[in-house]
Amino acid sequence: MNVTRLALRTLRREWHLVELRTLAASLVLAVIALGVVATLSTRIERGILASAAELIGGDMGVSAPAPLPEPLVQSATDGGLHTTRGAAFRSVAFVGEHSQLLDVQATDAAYPLRGTLEVLDAKGSDHASHGPGRGEVFLDHRALVGLGITPGQKLQIGGRDLTVAAELIRQPDGGELFALAPRALMNLDDANDAGLLSVGSRARHSLLVAGPPAAVAAWRASVEQSSLPHGAELITPEKMQERMRSAFDRASAFLRLTALLSALLAGVAIALASSRYARRKAAEVALLRALGTPRRRIAALLITTLAALAIPAAALGMAIALGLAQGAWYFASQLFDNIPTTLPLGPAFAAAAMGLAVLAGFALPPLVRLAEVPPVAVFRESMQRRVRRFDALYLVPVLTAVALVWLQSDSAKLAGILAASLAGVAVVAALLSGLLLVIARRVAPGAHPALRLGLAALARRRGLSLVQATALSLGLCALLLLAVIAPSLLDGWRRELPVDTPNWFALNLQDEQRDEFSRALERMGATKTNMMPLAVGKLTAINGSSIDRIAFVDDQAKDAADRQLRLSWSADLPPSNKVVAGRWPGASPAQAEVSVDTSWRDRFHLKLGDTLRFEVGEGTVDARLTSVRQVDWSSFRVNFFLMIDPTHATDLPHTWLTSFYLPRGHADDLAKVSRDFGNLSLIDVDALLDRVREIVDRVGGAVRWVLGFSLLAGALVLAAALAASAQERRKEAALLRTLGATRAQLRAAAACEFALLGLVAGLTAALGASGAGFWLGNAVFHIEHFVPPVWPLVGAAVLAAFVVMAIGLYGTRRVLRTSPMALLREG
Repeated sequence: MNVTRLALRTLRREWHLVELRTLAASLVLAVIALGVVATLSTRIERGILASAAELIGGDMGVSAPAPLPEPLVQSATDGGLHTTRGAAFRSVAFVGEHSQLLDVQATDAAYPLRGTLEVLDAKGSDHASHGPGRGEVFLDHRALVGLGITPGQKLQIGGRDLTVAAELIRQPDGGELFALAPRALMNLDDANDAGLLSVGSRARHSLLVAGPPAAVAAWRASVEQSSLPHGAELITPEKMQERMRSAFDRASAFLRLTALLSALLAGVAIALASSRYARRKAAEVALLRALGTPRRRIAALLITTLAALAIPAAALGMAIALGLAQGAWYFASQLFDNIPTTLPLGPAFAAAAMGLAVLAGFALPPLVRLAEVPPVAVFRESMQRRVRRFDALYLVPVLTAVALVWLQSDSAKLAGILAASLAGVAVVAALLSGLLLVIARRVAPGAHPALRLGLAALARRRGLSLVQATALSLGLCALLLLAVIAPSLLDGWRRELPVDTPNWFALNLQDEQRDEFSRALERMGATKTNMMPLAVGKLTAINGSSIDRIAFVDDQAKDAADRQLRLSWSADLPPSNKVVAGRWPGASPAQAEVSVDTSWRDRFHLKLGDTLRFEVGEGTVDARLTSVRQVDWSSFRVNFFLMIDPTHATDLPHTWLTSFYLPRGHADDLAKVSRDFGNLSLIDVDALLDRVREIVDRVGGAVRWVLGFSLLAGALVLAAALAASAQERRKEAALLRTLGATRAQLRAAAACEFALLGLVAGLTAALGASGAGFWLGNAVFHIEHFVPPVWPLVGAAVLAAFVVMAIGLYGTRRVLRTSPMALLREG
């Protein structure tokens, strides 16, 4: 008979079996959970990338020091893209006797193509707008205060009279998140007419485009293959992400973490259901062997039956996952201001394929072993459970789990930490369960009758008890990582950017101005002031070899060697710095000593004891490398790649760089400081801080959405783990009921059994989640001084015992309601 036809007939005949329906439901729900999480995570990552496009005002663009050629603009228009042109430059605005240097951006009426240009007009109305019209200009609050005007009044830029139409509240920044001067937005035609963009000007011209992703990708490919004007470069969301790499890397890591944990939960559920189905088929396979069926034919029949069940189940799960993901995105997209992103089909297909792969990986060993069940097993059930001391097939589930972790994480470090943590959880769970079984044998004889029955049941099903405890521990550990550790990591990320994070930097401060400037900051109410010396020099030699003669493989090393370097010094290790190799320079070293950042060490392949020569002004410094620092560049403090000991650096020509926090609403004070210290350059980084905080909030909302679907996979793991011993428990219950045990006694015994399993699993999961959380917080997310929350994890461990007990009791209710005779007949 045809194997496929026989497999379909077997599947139709066995569909009433609880094991088969549980397996199908496990696969469907696993693909749903994994597909929804992966699809939603992919869409959210696209939303984050699209929000990066908001920051540049379009999907991508090109900038150059000269006007961009018309064919380039025409190719974008022909490709169905919307375009906007602009130019950025500095100019001085005049109002009567007042003047103010401005960062000016000239745009056309189509600006912005992405994001929001928010203005406050003369009537006090806050609204979204496009670029200013002819004869109009938008100024930010600092510019208005510096010039002493309000919206509706006139000023002069480039000899042209313009009306201040509105106050500039917020705009896409073209990727420039640092404001060196107050900002202004004017009409592009006005800038051309005023001669501000003529030949010889220092303006940076730009072309931004927006449209369907396919059209943008096609235009980008053509631009990258074409010959761009000299000095031109692409403006892309990816470069915007480079400016905020730490924030975007953390956001991606959070989403990958949630998707990966959901995948692991689904894999555990499928593994348990597959193993249970394989055990259920042992007696049937023994009968077929007794009737003379060859092993190869039996193996083919089992695999085909499983495939006939799995493929439709995976397809159903994929379809439902796409529907749920679309519904979830309807609400989750509000986190990204309703940024449109198409429904990705790839993650759902990948989820279905992964579900099938996990099913095959975890079901293959027991199914193939079934074909080796001897015919005598029809008469001796113990022969069905005979196992080899070693079977290479048992490596398949391990390799499948490793592949699952690797494919979902897209990060070797994240995958390694999770794999090691979960492996540790499995080992500890097995050891604690084994210890519990040893104690059960000794304590059971003198314990309460209900407890004695529960302990005896655990000891009697030793193998299943170990499997159940390990599976429950893995599932609960993944859930705790999602429900407790992930929010705690997000809170740690938020705490890195408190309200009083330094949001202003001051450059070019002279020695004689330090005290007066410090007093000015105190009068304004500035806090978190950090002042560091700044010397400008150049690296000229490493270990006596001229820098010009060293062949650098890394292009970044070549660029860094050609550029001017900024050095600083301090007697104490600055905040946000940590020495990871060597020692911090002493108080008065005989020879000059230098400390470098880890990126500099790696870029130039430096080691402790190397000698670096710097030219600073007219002097030369030969410094020995004595320490390597890890710098937290996301701290928004004054940090440097290179720091020399103060003894040999004090006499170097230098200025001072200051960072401080100043609440909003001090534009008048800042304008006065700018006038009093005319040589200072004030840099506002509030826009950058706002962007990072937005990303944290968006990722937090996304993680909450993903967590909701991950809980579905978690519940599935609990149900599958507790159902693993359902068949054995039914037989035991029938025998005990026949011997006179009451329902109350059986219920109490089951409660003790499940509570002990839950307690072991909960404690192990809490320890595993705590260790993995600490490891992830420091190694992957780089959150300084992160400590997992202890009491929520302890509470979750205790709660797990009650949840497992409740689910276990709910699963035994049918057994307790059925008569002993009916149960014995079913067995």
